[in-house]
Amino acid sequence: MHKGYLCIVLHAHLPYIRHPEYDYFLEENWLYEAITETYIPLLDVFERLINDDIDFRITLSLSPALIEMLNDNLLRDRYKRHIEQLIELSEKEGLRTKGDINFEPIVRMYNERFQRIRYLFEDVYKRDIVSAFKALQNTGKIEFITSAATHAFLPNISMYPQAVKAQIKIGSEHYQKNFGRYPNGIWLPECGFVPGFDRYLKEAGIRFFFLETHGIIHGTPFPQCGVYVPILCPSGVFAFGRDVESSKQVWSSIEGYPGDFDYRDFYRDVGFDLDPDYIKSYIHPDGIRTYTGLKYYRITGKTDNKEPYVIQRAREKTAEHANNFIHNRELQINFLSDILRARQANLKPLITATYDAELFGHWWFEGPEWLDFLLRKIHVKHRNFRTITASEYLSSQACGLSNLQISQPSMSSWGDKGYSEVWLNSYNDYVYRHLLKATERMIYLAERFSNANGILHRALNQAAREVLLSQHSDWAFMMKTGTAAEYAKKRFEEHIGRFNRLYQSIISRDISEKWLTEIEDKDRIFQDINYRVYSSK
Repeated sequence: MHKGYLCIVLHAHLPYIRHPEYDYFLEENWLYEAITETYIPLLDVFERLINDDIDFRITLSLSPALIEMLNDNLLRDRYKRHIEQLIELSEKEGLRTKGDINFEPIVRMYNERFQRIRYLFEDVYKRDIVSAFKALQNTGKIEFITSAATHAFLPNISMYPQAVKAQIKIGSEHYQKNFGRYPNGIWLPECGFVPGFDRYLKEAGIRFFFLETHGIIHGTPFPQCGVYVPILCPSGVFAFGRDVESSKQVWSSIEGYPGDFDYRDFYRDVGFDLDPDYIKSYIHPDGIRTYTGLKYYRITGKTDNKEPYVIQRAREKTAEHANNFIHNRELQINFLSDILRARQANLKPLITATYDAELFGHWWFEGPEWLDFLLRKIHVKHRNFRTITASEYLSSQACGLSNLQISQPSMSSWGDKGYSEVWLNSYNDYVYRHLLKATERMIYLAERFSNANGILHRALNQAAREVLLSQHSDWAFMMKTGTAAEYAKKRFEEHIGRFNRLYQSIISRDISEKWLTEIEDKDRIFQDINYRVYSSK
């Protein structure tokens, strides 16, 4: 008998970036890097665990914007080119480092890794990564959930309930289209929540969602079991709270495992180290140095003098850290079980550990291997806990729905300082007067032209796409952090500009079909969108 449970949740998302007008576009590489370093490696781990009959559970959210990119044939073709260039570069590097006892094994590792990634992408998955994930949903091991349509930070558009509902509804229907069933759960972008959102989730058929710790702890009334048992919102939807301790051990690059000195250093890349003429075919065509994915050094310490990466030492650390994580969870489960028993709560504790999926493999190179070790080690030896999904927990005897406390979660996010500051500050506050006005106008258009057809119908659907794309939380986030800030500003202003032109064209009934066709091809997210999703009628 297990004393408690561990719910591991990975949230996979990238902003919708697609530029058919360019043969090469730097920011598209974010998708290609994530496919190579995170998505296919995670798929590979899950499939090997299933083939080895390992009993495990994990929850994975795939944002609709990410799924749209993974399903795009242009981006699939470009990814094929990307992985083939990596193979070519690793072969070239194999010749350069031949006989070097430090670097030859690392280059060989990369070449074998890239070859396997290409094999899985082309021959096994047939370029269809979403279908590869979908094939796993009936195993009972992995629960897939959705997110909001374009990952909008919903609290900042909450003054327009129909806009929040549209993000949720499109996300739910998009999941159904791709996975053949409606989702039980949702990952609210950035864990952004405002009281009342749970009612919108209920309307969309969502059963549960995840929150930052203080979103639960500051609930009304105070949840007696903290974040270690889900709460029942007044709407009838369940909220699971993030456990800080288990999350920080994995997530933090300072206090957590990813910062170990034996792990691969993310920032030391051959794209910056090697001679420009030698590397020019594998970086930006204009000669701008970029990350290639070939990184030969370990973190080493707080120094610029990095030491060569040692594959075996890193592997030993992943096993060691998997054991450490399990040991800490067992101690935590023992403690929490005693607490709940003392409070006469007829419930078993649940530790909800939530992470960005891209941490595993992209930022923390050894992350997928750590996850593989972890799930195998939990399976092969008797533990006082096991892994579980949210749906399974809610359906299990360990839960007992009648025992769950009713509480209204508070406004919260998992951003810095826990509220809206990351997405509303002096770096990005200018966007909201445009964003909110466009949102208001979209609602007006949807209600005024409720029975449009022909080119008017196309224009209204495209207007809805432009509003959705302008609502990406990523744009405001990048403006705040300074990472690709100019690109984020440009993208936001382009989508708002296109929406405003569409709005004027629709109102005046003077729509340029040539221009509309151009932007339909450029911003082609959600091909089956229905603009009426913005109408409260």
